[in-house]
Amino acid sequence: MQFLFSLSSFSSSAIVLFSLIAFVLFCNTNAVVRLPPNISVPAVIAFGDSIVDTGNNNHLKSVVKCNFAPYGNDFRGKVPTGRFGNGKVPVDLVAEELGIKELVPAYLDPHLQPQELKTGVCFASGGSGYDPLTPKIVSVLSLDDQLGMFKEYIGKLNGIVGTERTKFILANSLYLVVAGSDDIANTYFVAHARELQYDIPSYTNLMVNSASEFLNQIYALGARRIAVFSAPPIGCVPSQRTLAGGLHRGCADKYNEAAKMFNSKLNANIDSLNRNLPNSRIVYIDVYNALLDLIENPENHGFHVVEKGCCGTGVIEVAILCNPASPICKNASDHVFWDSYHPTEAAYKALISPILQRYLSSFF
Repeated sequence: MQFLFSLSSFSSSAIVLFSLIAFVLFCNTNAVVRLPPNISVPAVIAFGDSIVDTGNNNHLKSVVKCNFAPYGNDFRGKVPTGRFGNGKVPVDLVAEELGIKELVPAYLDPHLQPQELKTGVCFASGGSGYDPLTPKIVSVLSLDDQLGMFKEYIGKLNGIVGTERTKFILANSLYLVVAGSDDIANTYFVAHARELQYDIPSYTNLMVNSASEFLNQIYALGARRIAVFSAPPIGCVPSQRTLAGGLHRGCADKYNEAAKMFNSKLNANIDSLNRNLPNSRIVYIDVYNALLDLIENPENHGFHVVEKGCCGTGVIEVAILCNPASPICKNASDHVFWDSYHPTEAAYKALISPILQRYLSSFF
């Protein structure tokens, strides 16, 4: 009888304990997005530029690198992983919010484990863009290069999980395509590499045509749920304020106007692609207005510094100019920008959660 009583007490206590654990776990994962019933997102895969590069440029012969301090200053262990910021970047945050994994590895990482392929990798390369000339200028991976790596990835995935599971992963994963800012800021305005050939309307046409071709190509390889980030208000990032914002370093209007023109055309093109590609869920993600709101109303989002980055003077340092000799601000979370071009992890977090809440249902 005593045994039965003890067993009964243990069972009741265990139920209470397990319920408490479940409650605590639920509360601790409230940032994880709840998917609709019978919907799964097995992996997150990224293409594009430095906004989502998680370390591919570490393995290239290019000056566009950041695998050194103070990059990664707020990353776990203060490790400079090759992410262009102080911590995690959008592809990591998306994967984390979806409950897939905490970090999305770079495909070129020599330590990449085969099992990681099942839950997603990053093909993006800092300095890349839709214009084929953009990555050539700085010797980084073009979108064609990234597409080639994606094809190789599919072959490897087939070998690990088989053909049917590979098709499922490809069709149900979430793809991030993030590019365009380097085309506008660097190739067109700073390097003047296209100004003799194109005015802004024709150059943005070139960008959109390239984006459309790339989206068609990854669709043909099995991608269906594709998030295409708009160009940001590139004229308001610290380096472009310095280079083109005048004496008072205001936002460079012509840069922003070019970004808005590109975004309008990109949005219309994506609508066309969805009409013509069966079962596609290609979604235009308006980053322009979301980031502009952080910049124009920083206090509403817990930020205090928007005109300069946390690294060095904050007005020009990026990549090799933001290096171990550069002083950094005391609290990067006060800043919208980490260096003169890339947002802080705090800014990315302020952007990504609302973006997922607004757009996630469009992929299903």
